[in-house]
Amino acid sequence: MNETKPRRLKINIFRYDPHQKGDTPHIETFEIEEAPGMTLFIVLNDIREHYDASLKFDFVCRAGICGSCGMIINGKPGLACSTLTSKLPEEINLAPLPVFELIGDLSVFTGKWMRGMNERLETWIHNKEDEIRDIHRLEKPMEPELAEEIYELDRCIECGCCIAGCGTIQMNENFVGAVGMNKIARYALDPRDKRDDADYYELVGDENGVFGCMTLLGCEDVCPKKLPLQSKIAYLRRQMVKIGMKK
Repeated sequence: MNETKPRRLKINIFRYDPHQKGDTPHIETFEIEEAPGMTLFIVLNDIREHYDASLKFDFVCRAGICGSCGMIINGKPGLACSTLTSKLPEEINLAPLPVFELIGDLSVFTGKWMRGMNERLETWIHNKEDEIRDIHRLEKPMEPELAEEIYELDRCIECGCCIAGCGTIQMNENFVGAVGMNKIARYALDPRDKRDDADYYELVGDENGVFGCMTLLGCEDVCPKKLPLQSKIAYLRRQMVKIGMKK
């Protein structure tokens, strides 16, 4: 019986430490023998353990939940932990996500960008009744269908892939991106949030929000959680047009 010989993977990795004086961006190549069920997360850990302990990349959960290991994989944003090498050619090119502040090599500071976006869009439930709420009072029940719709949008892991795949943000750094509009759509659905469309218009009713989107939909193409970003952006745009016409 002939056994299939494991592939020899050629991994080309962007290397650059902006905090190290004299360092310059360059590509470093490593060769790894492929194993069954191998992911890029396993590849990178193998490189760091056996070849170069200085390699910088982020990971936490290893299960596609934390969003830490987002990177450019053969030209397309994705998660290293959920990308099987068997789905890729023998030569693999890895680079950090654009737009975000570079920490080093494949590691970027998505948290800084996401925090700024969340503060800017006030992505929390606004309910003045909270200030005088009786802590013993039960919350109003929510229809299961609505709860499911809200939960669907809450599955966003803020990995930054949609931002890296967005053509608009490459030209307008103030654009909130699909992740920001997804947040607004989520709170617009939530009956506990007492804001109305006019309030949301003040947040995303301009070229930095829904009217700046060029509808290239690279965001939905690369979203690892397969969120319905296209339909939610279209929904918000319709709502914001109605408010804009009234103004």
